[in-house]
Amino acid sequence: MTTFIKADCSMWQSGGKSPVNTYLQRVQDAIAEATRDMDATRLTHHPEGKWSAAEILEHLDRTYKTTVPHLQKCLDAGQPTAGSPTFAQRLAVGIVVELGYLPSGRKAPEYAVPRGLPPDEVLRNIAVHLADMDRVLAECERRFGARKLANHFILGPLSAHQWRKFHWVHTRHHMRQIARLKED
Repeated sequence: MTTFIKADCSMWQSGGKSPVNTYLQRVQDAIAEATRDMDATRLTHHPEGKWSAAEILEHLDRTYKTTVPHLQKCLDAGQPTAGSPTFAQRLAVGIVVELGYLPSGRKAPEYAVPRGLPPDEVLRNIAVHLADMDRVLAECERRFGARKLANHFILGPLSAHQWRKFHWVHTRHHMRQIARLKED
């Protein structure tokens, strides 16, 4: 008998209110759709030299998790920590965040490389870390408005809206990879 791994893919709710934004809801929906009917064997299968679906999900989760303390520093400091963007960063934000295109081929930073967590743990972590990120982004937005909050390691300074959209674009990019893995 095969046991399917299920993530709690319902959007977290704060006091019965609707979600803060749609981008993080899209992230959760895309992950639920991409992993539907995938058991642990399918989630961990991968072609030689490529990440499995579970590893892709862990990579994404690590980016969600590391965004939280990065933004929490703004709250702790009582002000955004973002610097001034370079021309290259403005261009990158335009391409990735505004146009929604994430080029392929960039190597993941060390902190975002998967460590081999079990798929069910990764899926549980994703729900927790997305909720944490949603909470800290909402608080940053409440306190600092639409200002740039903190620097992304490549894109430079991003607002709360841009952080959310970046994570959506990044997730969508990787969900396409999972869809290709499912075809194999």
